[in-house]
Amino acid sequence: MSEPQRLGAERDLYRDTWVRYLGYANEVGEAFRSLVPKAVVWLSYGVSSSYVLADAIDKGKKAGEVQGPEAGRSTRVTVAVVDTFVWQALASVAIPGFTINRVCAASLYVLGTATRWPLTVRKWTTTAVGLLTIPFIIHPIDRSVDFLLDSSLRKLYPSVGKPSSS
Repeated sequence: MSEPQRLGAERDLYRDTWVRYLGYANEVGEAFRSLVPKAVVWLSYGVSSSYVLADAIDKGKKAGEVQGPEAGRSTRVTVAVVDTFVWQALASVAIPGFTINRVCAASLYVLGTATRWPLTVRKWTTTAVGLLTIPFIIHPIDRSVDFLLDSSLRKLYPSVGKPSSS
C-alpha cells in the first residue's frame, strides 16, 4: 500500500485496500500474546494465513487471465501462486511473527529484571512495544524477502512465467 497506484491500473484488493492489514493480524496477536489466551494468538495466525492463501489464489487467477500462449498458461499460474504464497508466507506471517514474538519476549524479560513494575504493567508495556515495532519491521522484512527470493526461488522460474513484482 505504500507504493502509489499507477494511473489506470487495476486496484489490487489484497495490496491496495484495507484487506492488506489482515496480513498483519498475527503480528498484533504476537504483541498481545502475554495478555490473551493462546487460542487468540493462533486465531490471528489463521487470519494472516487465510489472507496469504487468498492473495496467492487471486494472483493465480489473474495470471491465468493474461493473454498469451495457452501452452504457458499453467506455468504462469503456478509461478504466480507459488511466488505469491512463498513471499507472503515469509514476509507477512513467518518472519514478522517471529520478530514480534522475540521483541516482546525480550521486552518482558528486560522489564522483569530491570524494573519493579507489577506484572500487569509489564505485560501492557510489552504489548505496546510489540505494536510500536510493527511499522518499523515491515519494509526491511519485505525487501529482505525480495532479495531472498530473487537470489533463490525466482532463479528457478522459466522467463515466460516470472512475476512482475511482489
